[in-house]
Amino acid sequence: MSKPLKKVFSKGNEAIAMAAINAGCHYYFGYPITPQNEIPEYMAEHLPAVGGEFLQAESEIASINMLLGAAATGVRVMTSSSGPGISLMQEGFSYFAGNELPAVVVNMSRQGPGLGGINATQGDYFQSVKGGGHGDYKLIVLAPHTGQELYDLTIKAFELAEKYRMLTLVLGDAILGQIKEPITPWVPEKTSGGDDRDWLITGAKGRPPRRITSLFLADGEMEKHNWHLQEKYARLERDDVMVEDRDTADAKLVVVAFGSVARIVKSAIDQARAAGMKVGLVRPITLFPFPRKLLGELGGNCKNFLVAEMNTGQMVEDVKLALPGDCTVDFYGRPGGSVPTPEDLYEVISATYSKHKL
Repeated sequence: MSKPLKKVFSKGNEAIAMAAINAGCHYYFGYPITPQNEIPEYMAEHLPAVGGEFLQAESEIASINMLLGAAATGVRVMTSSSGPGISLMQEGFSYFAGNELPAVVVNMSRQGPGLGGINATQGDYFQSVKGGGHGDYKLIVLAPHTGQELYDLTIKAFELAEKYRMLTLVLGDAILGQIKEPITPWVPEKTSGGDDRDWLITGAKGRPPRRITSLFLADGEMEKHNWHLQEKYARLERDDVMVEDRDTADAKLVVVAFGSVARIVKSAIDQARAAGMKVGLVRPITLFPFPRKLLGELGGNCKNFLVAEMNTGQMVEDVKLALPGDCTVDFYGRPGGSVPTPEDLYEVISATYSKHKL
């Protein structure tokens, strides 16, 4: 059983850091960048009290490689950054996948491309879900949309990382990182994967030595390893998809949105329902694995979908791939830090509803 703690009023970034420590993450390596700086600040202040270590690396490249080394010993480790820093980590992400090591990375995304700005965006969807490093690999990608989910899904990220020996990414944005909301912290019963894992690099100590590698030079070995990874990703998609499905049973139009935009969409859908429009919501919580099965099933009845994102159209591609071919998919995007209001989205929903004569 988990242990609940006293409710607190917390900034989103601090909720993540608090959750990581309560989940048993006592090692953090990172480099500062807005809008996630409260995470390293919190870790620097609070890790010494639990016997942990905070280290500000000289760069994001250094931090992801420090993370890899620590993960090989079996401890729970985390880093955090924003888009430009996550870009620098991509080679390390590929090495994590090839070595099958568990760790958690947080991306509080900001405007891009380039240095962009410090406001919110969802322009890092492709980078997170499709993978920016080399090779056939995937990350587990979790997309919280409230302060409480920032806390809960950070703990879940460590659990999934260890279950599948995969790097797990928590994808937020400047809105989620900077909001302040009441959350109820809790401590999971299990805060580490244990010392009985047969791959840990902890010193031989009388046993045969172990080796973690992503280098496979023998004939056929790389292909064998890649198929092994794909089997793991298929198991993840079968067993650990997370999605919120709201008001879709009678929906004539289903809106698909993730993260902070989904918060705004919910208010717009409430307005649409009050106006007599039958509108539902699908909110992917795991961006990988993507809830393809649910969308495919919904597309058997509802034929009209609207995807809302703070970008020029990224998740919309996965929605189209998941739906039957006779479904229509409209898109509403706001790139570069321009945040839609509930009224903006209500107008788009209303216009889409009318366009399809629903």
